Amino acid sequence: MREFFQSLRSLLLFSVLLGLIYPFAMTFLSQRFFYSKANGSLIEKDKKIIGSELIAQKFTRSEYFWPRPSAGDYNANPSGASNLGPTSLDLKSQIVTRRKDLAKSLEVEESQIPQDLLTTSGSGLDPHVSPEGAKIQISRIVKSRKWPLEATERLNTLVDTLTEQPTLGILGERRVNILRLNLALEDLKIGSP
Repeated sequence: MREFFQSLRSLLLFSVLLGLIYPFAMTFLSQRFFYSKANGSLIEKDKKIIGSELIAQKFTRSEYFWPRPSAGDYNANPSGASNLGPTSLDLKSQIVTRRKDLAKSLEVEESQIPQDLLTTSGSGLDPHVSPEGAKIQISRIVKSRKWPLEATERLNTLVDTLTEQPTLGILGERRVNILRLNLALEDLKIGSP
C-alpha cells in the first residue's frame, strides 16, 4: 500500500510539474523573449497580416519571384512531402515537366535551372529558394514589369541583400525568403523605359 501512495504522489508531482508549471513557464518565456517566433513569425504590411516568413505562399504571376514547388499546393493544413523517392517514375516525370516549363518561362537552358526550383521541400511549404533560384528569375521579372535592363543589377543587389546565411554559419545553405523578397520588390521604385 505504501508503494501505491508513493506512486500516486509521484504522479501528482510530475503532473503538476510537467503538465502545468513547465508549459506555462515555456509559454511565458517564449512570449517574453521570442514573441515574433512564438506567434508564427507573421509579416505585417499596413497593419495587416499578409503571411508568415515560415510558410511559402503561391506566387504565380510573372512579375514576382516564384517559390519552390509545393507537394500540398501551398496549403499549410495538410503539409508534408510528396513521399516520392529518388527512384520514383512519378517524381522523375514531375521534375522533367517542371524543368521544361521553367526553362520556357525563364527563357534559359534546362540545365541552368537550380535543383531547388524543381523539387519540393520535406514540408512542402519551404518559403526559401537558393540565391541562384531567385536570380535566374530576374530577367523574367524585369521583362514582365517592363522595367529597363538596368533594373537587373538592382534586383541582383536586392537578392544579395536579402540572402540569409547558414544558421550558426554551418547549418543549412544560403537562402532567400520569397515573401520578403517579393515585398521588397514591391517597394522598389524603378521607372519605365
